[in-house]
Amino acid sequence: MLYIVPTPIGNLEDFTYRGLKILKKVDLILVENFRTSKKLFDFYNIKNHVHSYNVYNEHKITPLMIKEIRKGKQVALISNAGTPGISDPGYLLIKHCINHSIPIDCLPGATAFIPALVNSGLSMNEFTFIGFLPKKKRNSKLENLSREPRTIIIYESPHRLLRTLNDIKIFFGLTRNIVVCKEISKIYQKILRGNIQYILHYYKMNKKIRGEYTIVIEKNLKKDHT
Repeated sequence: MLYIVPTPIGNLEDFTYRGLKILKKVDLILVENFRTSKKLFDFYNIKNHVHSYNVYNEHKITPLMIKEIRKGKQVALISNAGTPGISDPGYLLIKHCINHSIPIDCLPGATAFIPALVNSGLSMNEFTFIGFLPKKKRNSKLENLSREPRTIIIYESPHRLLRTLNDIKIFFGLTRNIVVCKEISKIYQKILRGNIQYILHYYKMNKKIRGEYTIVIEKNLKKDHT
């Protein structure tokens, strides 16, 4: 069995009781980063065998884990924060488990884009989650998204935030409403709402852009009238 276990995106008390039980009972926990996971393990006194599983070694580790699981081992996969596979490593191992008829159980739990969407106050009936924008064909992606009739959710890192906000200004226009959520559920959580012109000006004046960001963009309202 492979367990996919979401971990808190900020406040460690957000961890589920079932997730804690699984991490304490499995034979092995695959972690994206030892240092990050240690904070969670120390907080909940989780003392279990761990192994590195990240974007740099997943192609090498995945076949080894398949062999271990087929021998009867119970394995849990966690990422640094949130749900594995959602803008984090996990897809490759899950796909291989399915191909080898290995049971998978993904627990419901933390992910940044849902609280960002709910906090945004923008339409929640339909939305499209992009994750991080692609490095290639970025402009064509943004141009297509500007016509999207659903609310859009994007992840962004601090060193690319200004670039992405400026690109949104170019492709979406000055009046499109957006919401920028910083460090959801953490001590320095901040939610900023307004049109792109206001949001971009705010962050240009802010010399210290730190943390992780989730950007929620208002849908193309013109689509509703075509």
